[in-house]
Amino acid sequence: MTAVLSALSASPAFFIASCLVLGLIVGSFLNVVIYRLPIMLDREWREQCEELAREGAASGPHTTPGLETTQTLRERFNLIVPHSACPSCKAPITALQNIPILSYCMLGGRCAACGARIGVRYPLVEALTGVLSALVAWRLGFGWPALAGLVLTWFLIALTFIDIDRQLLPDNLTLPLLWLGLVLSLWGPQPGDAAVPVDLRSSLIGAVAGYLSLWSIYHLFRFATGKEGMGYGDFKLFAALGAWLGWQMLLPIVLVAAAVGAVAGIAILSIKGKDRGTPIAFGPFLAAAGWLMLMFGHDLVAKYLGLFSPHS
Repeated sequence: MTAVLSALSASPAFFIASCLVLGLIVGSFLNVVIYRLPIMLDREWREQCEELAREGAASGPHTTPGLETTQTLRERFNLIVPHSACPSCKAPITALQNIPILSYCMLGGRCAACGARIGVRYPLVEALTGVLSALVAWRLGFGWPALAGLVLTWFLIALTFIDIDRQLLPDNLTLPLLWLGLVLSLWGPQPGDAAVPVDLRSSLIGAVAGYLSLWSIYHLFRFATGKEGMGYGDFKLFAALGAWLGWQMLLPIVLVAAAVGAVAGIAILSIKGKDRGTPIAFGPFLAAAGWLMLMFGHDLVAKYLGLFSPHS
């Protein structure tokens, strides 16, 4: 292990390549998280509804139709069990068929058993995770800040695609991300002004300000229009970004997210021919802006403040 760490620290190229490969492997697991976690949550909510229905039936003569416990809900379903299988024919996916990107290319994007087409997003998530992991390694260099940056990147990728698919930012991801950012801040800034972790004061203020700022905007918008402009998951994600990157990054994050979100939203609605009332997930734009601030935020803020320096 010591020899491996020495090699990683001695060769930036080797470190970046290692993070690229690690990112590809993690991306394969993120595909599982993106697909299964919302289903797991849906089953949990249904089981809770069934339990409440049974309690209500036991206390009165009326029952709630359609909430009987089913075999589907009783089956184990988590991030490990059951093993990966083809959605069409249910044939199990072997280890050789699950190599990131390579297996997809070798199979021609089709199931080896039935020939059903495999969604192109699976290798895209793997490739995206690998590339972004390599960029984090390149930007932050070998050390604990890079490891923290990788973890933050992986969380943001999973949250982005879940929000795109379900318009949901699960507490199972946002809250651990928030607490992890706060815990890391106990070790304070690393030498060289690395982006993460930030000092405890900046992290705490960032978490509180991140949540309350979007929470306030949400309630003001609802009071003015009678509509809900965003979900509580957005508040928690923004709080988590504040905990990781500090309160100083909150304004750049929300400005970038709002600007890109507005342009992308208009484009999406125009292409799909939908009206302005159609909801669009805001989480992906927050996540993208947060990742950009992880990579370049300190330099951008320093250059901006330098414009007002008397020596500039």
